Amino acid sequence: MAEGGRQRSFRLHNMSIPARPLEPALYLVATPIGNLGDITLRALETLAGADVLACEDTRVTRVLLDRYGIQNRPYAYHEHNADEAGPRLMQALEAGKSVALVSDAGTPLVSDPGYRLAQSAIEAGYRVVPIPGASAPLAALVGSGLPNDAFLFAGFLPTKDKARRDRLAGFVTVSATLMFFESPHRIAATLAAAADVLGGDRVASVCRELTKTYEEFRRGTLAELAAHYADVDSVKGEIVLVIGPPPERPVEAADVDAILTDLARTLPTSKAAAEASRLTGLSKKDLYQRLLDMKGGDGR
Repeated sequence: MAEGGRQRSFRLHNMSIPARPLEPALYLVATPIGNLGDITLRALETLAGADVLACEDTRVTRVLLDRYGIQNRPYAYHEHNADEAGPRLMQALEAGKSVALVSDAGTPLVSDPGYRLAQSAIEAGYRVVPIPGASAPLAALVGSGLPNDAFLFAGFLPTKDKARRDRLAGFVTVSATLMFFESPHRIAATLAAAADVLGGDRVASVCRELTKTYEEFRRGTLAELAAHYADVDSVKGEIVLVIGPPPERPVEAADVDAILTDLARTLPTSKAAAEASRLTGLSKKDLYQRLLDMKGGDGR
């Protein structure tokens, strides 16, 4: 039994499972993003065994705790009370207690104020333990069908149109799949801006209500998606917008010659060809020969 008579256990299929004692540390616990069945056994044990449980909204977390028979009492920690609640959680760590932090859904510290607490704990020398699990950006990425060898999660875009377009402009040349959180009320405007700034031919996916009953992946080019959502009266649910990397475009011969000429001003022929190959993706051997031809065949 825990202090105050609290039972440190969780329930699975009417079976009560005791939670082992936790070492003093800050535990960052991922929780389901919709389907409550997506919780991990390690997360349940951590939520049940922690001395202190902090969360964004106690009402939301209470639903999860009740589902799994966890008696731990959640305390609120969010952007509006972080200056007051944060020091109290740090005091608990100082007293040698285990502190678990959860967000309303998904992985803590991703687009929530939890990073401030984690940063403070790290600076104070306390152990920080991630308890991995559900993540909306990763669920959207793997369900979108878009390239996942390189990806960039950029959180929420600005709400004002000019600021939104300026932010998108910074991603034009990023050779990676882009992921954004977006409000259903702004998705049409965001898609229109993305099509204008990034190019209407970029392939994308609007991932809505992930893991929930009405989960939807709507795929197409940015232009097609922008046209679709411009005609939709009402969009509901939480959204992750996934945008594929820019399409590869052939390098023009004139551009290759300009690159070689510029590099050859400061580098030996072989090194200039190697750097040009890295920049263009073309064969180093072919670029070396091209540079020799441009120099008259003797490499000078």
